[in-house]
Amino acid sequence: MQFTPRVAAVEEAVLLEVEASLRLFGGAEQLQARVGAGARELGALVAWAPTGLAALALARQRVENGFAGPLQQMLDGLPLEHLSAVARHQATLARVGCRTLGQVRALPRGGMARRFDAALLTALDQAYGLRPETYDWIRLPETFQARLELMARVENAPELLFGARRLLLLMSGWLAARQLGATAFTLRWCHDSMRSRAAGTGGELTIRTAEPTQNAEHFSRLLGEHLDQLELLAPAGELELLASAVEPIAQQNRSLIPDAAHQGASTRLALERIQARLGEDCIRRPQLTADHRLEWMQQWTAAEPRRGARPPPQHGLPLPTWVLDEPLRLIERDHRPIYQGKLQLLLGPDRVEGGWWHRGEQDGREVTRNVQRDYWLARSEHAGLLWVFQARLAGDETAWFLHGHYA
Repeated sequence: MQFTPRVAAVEEAVLLEVEASLRLFGGAEQLQARVGAGARELGALVAWAPTGLAALALARQRVENGFAGPLQQMLDGLPLEHLSAVARHQATLARVGCRTLGQVRALPRGGMARRFDAALLTALDQAYGLRPETYDWIRLPETFQARLELMARVENAPELLFGARRLLLLMSGWLAARQLGATAFTLRWCHDSMRSRAAGTGGELTIRTAEPTQNAEHFSRLLGEHLDQLELLAPAGELELLASAVEPIAQQNRSLIPDAAHQGASTRLALERIQARLGEDCIRRPQLTADHRLEWMQQWTAAEPRRGARPPPQHGLPLPTWVLDEPLRLIERDHRPIYQGKLQLLLGPDRVEGGWWHRGEQDGREVTRNVQRDYWLARSEHAGLLWVFQARLAGDETAWFLHGHYA
């Protein structure tokens, strides 16, 4: 249902009506490639044809392309058992010499209508495109929850990924059909009946993503990283997957202008994998704060940046690209600061005051972080553009400091 809302379960098959979805997925060839790739992951066979019953009959014959020739020619040579409504009368039809669907269609329709039920002629007409088909389309559940019984007992946690991948493919399809993205999913496993009491009935693992996504490959990689660090208390025989948290997901931008919001996706995926391997606190993010002091304008936090935070105050001068950990005091000559030669003051002053509320500890005593500085954009003949300031607090009236460099 990630490809079309018109999906129906018919006998042992699933029928998809995809005519209205061709343009959305870039044409028939691209849609066939995507559906075929997903089917191979699930061990299924895909057949394409102008009608649903024709596709079902060709799939039973293991013929994938029902558009390779005229529909009548493709169907006429198929055995009777490939259409269920015809297969029910196979013994009777065989006595009159019918072995293929084409031979059945060659019989007089009036005689067939009197000797067989109406379903036989209806199925033939629908398969050959002479009568419209009607199906009960499947409706998606509001939540996703799927179970899978493993073919053999699994003793090592990383081996659970093979079975879990099938469930992840199902969840990815459900998310795409509902236009949702998962921000968390939970994998549960049931221990085999031959287990110790201390092992319990099973366990579970909840995986969280940095942003809503539908990508099954992304889910698999993230789950694999967590399973590598897990140890099963007993062999597992059954899996269950739940979409724990979902959010509406923005549709893909199909304009000619690149969408800047998706350009950093590869970086976010890499950070998620690092967090899965090394822990939640190993990734630190810069967070802007409303502070005039340059060294406190940005802080590094382990949590997500706080949404809705006030932007930092605007400065009258361009801020430097690199900031020193500690301002470097400069020597003076003729009341002019020196750094690899005399500095030429180009722009300024830009006064920054504040920090009286900010207290810390230095050399075992409490100190305040209050500053009062006049910043200048300066030029050094050898060092290029520099960010310097002159301290204005009592006791440092003439002190000059280097605080940053420009690219």
